[in-house]
Amino acid sequence: MSADRSLIAPTSKPLLESALKEKLQRRAEATGSLGELEPLAIRLGLMQNTLKPRFRDPQLVIFAADHGLAVDGLAVPQRKQTHEQVAQLLTGQLPVSVFARIQGLELSVVDCGVAEMVAPHDRLIRRKIAHGTRNARVGLAMSVDHAHAAIRAGMEIGDTLRGNLVAVAGIGVGSHESAALVLSRLTDTPVRDLIVSGPNMNPELLHHLMSIVQAAQTKHKDVTDPVEVLAAFGGFEVAVMVGVLLVAASKRHLIMIDGMAACAALLVASRIATPATDYCVFCRSHSHRGLDQALNLFRASALLELGMESTDGTGAALAWPLVKSAAALLTEVAEGEDPGPSRPSGITTHAAELGPSGEPND
Repeated sequence: MSADRSLIAPTSKPLLESALKEKLQRRAEATGSLGELEPLAIRLGLMQNTLKPRFRDPQLVIFAADHGLAVDGLAVPQRKQTHEQVAQLLTGQLPVSVFARIQGLELSVVDCGVAEMVAPHDRLIRRKIAHGTRNARVGLAMSVDHAHAAIRAGMEIGDTLRGNLVAVAGIGVGSHESAALVLSRLTDTPVRDLIVSGPNMNPELLHHLMSIVQAAQTKHKDVTDPVEVLAAFGGFEVAVMVGVLLVAASKRHLIMIDGMAACAALLVASRIATPATDYCVFCRSHSHRGLDQALNLFRASALLELGMESTDGTGAALAWPLVKSAAALLTEVAEGEDPGPSRPSGITTHAAELGPSGEPND
């Protein structure tokens, strides 16, 4: 994966950042401050290397896989099985499907490793690495070769996605626990902090989950390489997401991270290419306390805090209009206003920042 390091450029450009701040300040003098929208707008301008960030063909991609840890009884009784969740997503039975449609997000679901066969659908992307991972408590969740194959599959998906924004989330029974193990190992965060859902969590359930994840940690206590950690703990949805994130960041596309699995994928991607995090904003679809800890690892907060308990990806769909509004602060011209240049003088455009037609990625 070493080639990816050179393809992902940091977004830091002091001259451009100064020009973005000045542009917003001029508008604030006439209209007043718009609070947190302004630093978000600045980040969007830096990502796209322009004073006029624009988005086209936004994508919401949800990655689905099953996890071997689930055989130890992780499933909550009322939780749907992974293949049932996928079917509900594809047939518009979940709020996230509705929100994506009305917000103009193109929703796709990737079968990365669902244990059952998933019926064909025009919004289903088939990249099944295997029919679920193995149990990380008793062995590797996947081979290192499978981990690399999954990342490559994600890179292929990333190359084919239209537009310059991708929101990502993961689903699957055992996904949260698998992602918690990856995050814990790569950051030395106590896994309990990522597993505890809140102050009212059933203590028997917590004890049961902790016995499972601690056994997995012990089984793979010497593993530290990010891809080997991914192989040890899973899951396939995280691994495929890693590839998508690397490609999106290399194209200077905005990435919306929603949920624990997406956070785990970003952490692995950032260990392969550190600047990947520069292109990310964070969303949340539920109030799980472990997700608080995951966001803290990136010194981040969610764009919206709505107190939801919904499928990952829902928060991203609802936050997308906020992102569009932040970009509009810089791009949409008020009546009688000078539209101004796309870039301040002194900012150069490199080949990696050009679109398919050779024009700047505005």
